[in-house]
Amino acid sequence: MATNDILLVTNYFPPEKGAAANRMLSLAEALVNHKMKVAVVCPLPNYPTGSIYSTFKGKLYAEEAKGDITIYRLWVWPSNSSNKFIRLLSMLSFACSLSLFFLFGKIPPKVFVQYSPVFVGFTAVWFAWLFRKKIVLNISDLWPLAGLEMGLLKKGSYYRLLEKMERFCYRKAHLVVGQSKEILTHVSSYYPNKKMLLYRNLPRFDAAAPKETKHTTTITLVYAGLLGVAQGLYTICKHIDFSENVSLHLYGNGPEAAAIAALNKPNIHYHGEVSREQLHTLLIQHDIAFIPLVKRIYGSVPSKIFEYTRLGLPVLYNAGGEGEKLVVTHELGWVLPVQDMDALQAFVNSLSLEKLSVYPKNKVQQRALQAFDFDTQFSEFFRSIEAL
Repeated sequence: MATNDILLVTNYFPPEKGAAANRMLSLAEALVNHKMKVAVVCPLPNYPTGSIYSTFKGKLYAEEAKGDITIYRLWVWPSNSSNKFIRLLSMLSFACSLSLFFLFGKIPPKVFVQYSPVFVGFTAVWFAWLFRKKIVLNISDLWPLAGLEMGLLKKGSYYRLLEKMERFCYRKAHLVVGQSKEILTHVSSYYPNKKMLLYRNLPRFDAAAPKETKHTTTITLVYAGLLGVAQGLYTICKHIDFSENVSLHLYGNGPEAAAIAALNKPNIHYHGEVSREQLHTLLIQHDIAFIPLVKRIYGSVPSKIFEYTRLGLPVLYNAGGEGEKLVVTHELGWVLPVQDMDALQAFVNSLSLEKLSVYPKNKVQQRALQAFDFDTQFSEFFRSIEAL
């Protein structure tokens, strides 16, 4: 097995949709382009529905090739339940399948581990460490801290167990890759000498020069992605009134999708889930991309910032933290305090063509392309893993 062989361990991978799956596919393809032999191990596809996709139903294991990438899909007991115990069982089911894969599969010299979920990340790091592999730990969320901030976890014996698992992963990693500066600061507070790299979830697609939307009467905001509790879109749709000249368009799926669809409020339009290719065509027809979170989550930078602005859409950022600083620094749109319904309503009421002209689409795209370049970032990442 060559030293440039690598295994990517991830909880999400296409045909699943979403930022995490797209990120892992872009990474795998870029590694292949740099002459690495790439394998991916992931669950049978089930996100975000919590049900195994029809083409994989009844299977315990599936192996396939996507170009030069070998994909191993393992059994999982899927669930998108809001019940914490059921979700834990689902994560543990994939961790068990992953354990068997490490025990009986051929593991390359280098292992890239997507963290979180905690149990999946810990399982992969533990076996990679046991078998003396070089470990690259990619941290996208600071679990269990993020769970505590979101009110999903409470301090106690279970939380302390998750913390011990988290720190084990940090300690054993040969390279820590973080999606935000806050993540790297958090890791360095425990292991200041750890080799680390900032590696944001930048998209990789060709973006045509945007055209300014021709208006008649209505200015449109758009949200695309997971319709979950963390985004709080049901509450927003319920409390915010969109006037005759402003409308909100929603694409995606998740726990709040049915409730949003049932609201039937004027100028709020739920369009369901579409493919990423379709979505890009639809997004550029709108004026402003909306990025909300219920709470500011330390370490989190929504990847929607990078994708929307690459298309030329200015953003209305309502999520705080490091992402807010990026929007302000690179002049990519407007920011509002997290979960401030009065400020959001005032913004909606004040929208006009004059206000839109502050962030023209072509300028937003130019700034995004200059600030967030996948190939430049990947080159630095590749040199780091090649040196392991």
